[in-house]
Amino acid sequence: MTLTLSTQSESPERTTVHVHGRLDAQTFGEFDLAILDVLPRVVDGGTMVLDLSALEYISSAGLRSIAKIRKSMRARGGHTLLLNPQPQVRKVFDIVKAVPVNEVFASSRELDEYLDHMQRQITGDNAEVD
Repeated sequence: MTLTLSTQSESPERTTVHVHGRLDAQTFGEFDLAILDVLPRVVDGGTMVLDLSALEYISSAGLRSIAKIRKSMRARGGHTLLLNPQPQVRKVFDIVKAVPVNEVFASSRELDEYLDHMQRQITGDNAEVD
């Protein structure tokens, strides 16, 4: 599955980005480029909402992309909110929040393998992912 995005600007103070599909090593670049176009539309002190209800999978590359958005919004006095993550995606955020992953995993590949395993456990999907 690929990644698709749609944007809804309720006001200059708040923009919602709906993320559909997978945010991983193959799609994070496309995501980052699209976000570069959206960020300037949110005024300083505003809020970027990432609606993750249709995001089926996230890897460490996707986590880095979201971290960059949060950093950019904080630098402008704004906020980033994550909305409606599916259970397997929520699990990834819980893992990353609970454990300083850069101290536990030897590489991004090892982290991605672990995150993939955890998400497949929740979704019941036993297919291997690249």
